Amino acid sequence: MNKPTAFDEMSLGDGSVRSVYNQVDKWLKDTPLERMDLKRREADTIFRRLGITFSVYTEGGDPERLIPFDIIPRVFGAEEWKRLSEGAIQRVKAINAFIRDIYHDQEILRAGKVPADQVLRNEQFRPEMRGLEVPRDIYAHIVGIDMVRTGENEFYVLEDNARTPSGVAYMLENREVMMRLFPELFAGQRIAPVDTYATELLRTLSSVAPPHCQDPTIAVLTPGIYNSAFFEHAFLAEGMGVELVEGQDLFVEDSRVFMRTPAGPKRVDVLYRRLDDDFLDPLTFRPDSALGVPGLFSAYRAGNVNIANAVGSGISDDKSIYIYMPEIIRFYLGEEPILNNVPTYSCRKPDDLKYVLDHLDQLVVKEVHGSGGYGMLIGPTSTKEQRDEFAKRIKATPHVYIAQPTLALSTCPTYVAQGIAPRHVDLRPFVLSGTQVRLVPGGLTRVALPEGSLVVNSSQGGGTKDTWVLEG
Repeated sequence: MNKPTAFDEMSLGDGSVRSVYNQVDKWLKDTPLERMDLKRREADTIFRRLGITFSVYTEGGDPERLIPFDIIPRVFGAEEWKRLSEGAIQRVKAINAFIRDIYHDQEILRAGKVPADQVLRNEQFRPEMRGLEVPRDIYAHIVGIDMVRTGENEFYVLEDNARTPSGVAYMLENREVMMRLFPELFAGQRIAPVDTYATELLRTLSSVAPPHCQDPTIAVLTPGIYNSAFFEHAFLAEGMGVELVEGQDLFVEDSRVFMRTPAGPKRVDVLYRRLDDDFLDPLTFRPDSALGVPGLFSAYRAGNVNIANAVGSGISDDKSIYIYMPEIIRFYLGEEPILNNVPTYSCRKPDDLKYVLDHLDQLVVKEVHGSGGYGMLIGPTSTKEQRDEFAKRIKATPHVYIAQPTLALSTCPTYVAQGIAPRHVDLRPFVLSGTQVRLVPGGLTRVALPEGSLVVNSSQGGGTKDTWVLEG
């Protein structure tokens, strides 16, 4: 089969440049490659000094690596971004309505719009959440939506991240580094700022504090320094001016949560947690967890502390639920989806299973609970041996897998060892839900650095770019 042609975000078919890239194009033509290489090495030095690393678990030796950063920005026009923003906000509103419903009346299940067994038997469904009321009926306070572009106005959502989405610190540091290295690029055009994110996050978390909480105390709950995203946990806590705590720093008394401080116990009203449900409370979930806080869930049920994102919110970013997101949007909002889903085959369906097994060389196959690029088969770049092995896995547990056609991800100019070349990219904007649903104008652009690769995950060797939204 012929490989689909990727959409070039900078260049038009006649060799001219899209208007939003005019300044970047001029900059690239005026800047010698020697200076580009010098600036790339400066960027590496800055990131090394800041301790920004990511984990590569598929290689031997030390899994911690310097995050690859590309110094050529990705650019969106104001109108392009407006459509993306509206689509992302619509999607998150529907996600919150869906989570509330499945833990209360389950109207969507009774209506047959989503199969009940795919929710109630899903390992991300938490029966402990049934009937639990949360402030403002918001469950997914911070959502990262992974999307790709395939054409001028063609965007597809790959997945929704509503448990503990990561990457926002890289979005913010990428901008900081670009402004430091290339101030002249910012002087010539109006680029929407992203440095308000920590303020917006604090405002969002404050707005979902328990009722009658006038001056809420907020803390970021981290698994600790050995977590691959610890840098981000510390970065966001510092940016918001709140405490970064581990489970051992907290205790529960009279169904209230307190943190230990030099001045004595201090009550905590909102926990921005960065560890999974299973590890939050050994009295309710995994009894062997040493990362959580005994009694935390009882304080949560009593309404004395709020947890962001809510326990059980992961049900909405399960890839088997993703298939139903267009119908979820229609059911709760009465609107047509602004952003498209990628056509998806569910291997739990006999007809879909047969199609997937017959077309493994053409499809991307994913585990429904997978993340970070693990547990995937990219059919067009796989070997026969890999496909045969994956077919055995799918046949053994078909309900664990979905499959999607291989999309021609758009490309952006990227500085690589050979010079400037197109590389495939995706985008993760971050949506905040409190008194309002909003997102900063930008996001985390991830780039597949090896030529021809479609895998953008940092854990699989991908890098990141600064993402610009031009104002006006």
